Amino acid sequence: MVAFYLLSPAEIVVGLAERMKRRRIDFGLTQRELAARANVSYASLRLFETRGKISLESLVKIAFALEAEAEFEQLFPSRPPKTIDDVVDRPVRQRVRRK
Repeated sequence: MVAFYLLSPAEIVVGLAERMKRRRIDFGLTQRELAARANVSYASLRLFETRGKISLESLVKIAFALEAEAEFEQLFPSRPPKTIDDVVDRPVRQRVRRK
């Protein structure tokens, strides 16, 4: 039997905040030190750790400060092809239009 877990958006955010906090502590940084190193406000960092609220730009800055920016490359990967037509001479779509 294959086991998999479906998480809610809120659970993903909480998990992300907890992992960031653990990494901050592993680096031996206080919240204020990380905020200064990442060039984000202390209040923003604290709000992220306690409630999971943060702007995407601030999150990326924190990731750089904690040497975790490479993980962003794993977000939104291309979908694998399903048919041979998906692979052969198909132009890459730039946008979707509804008729």
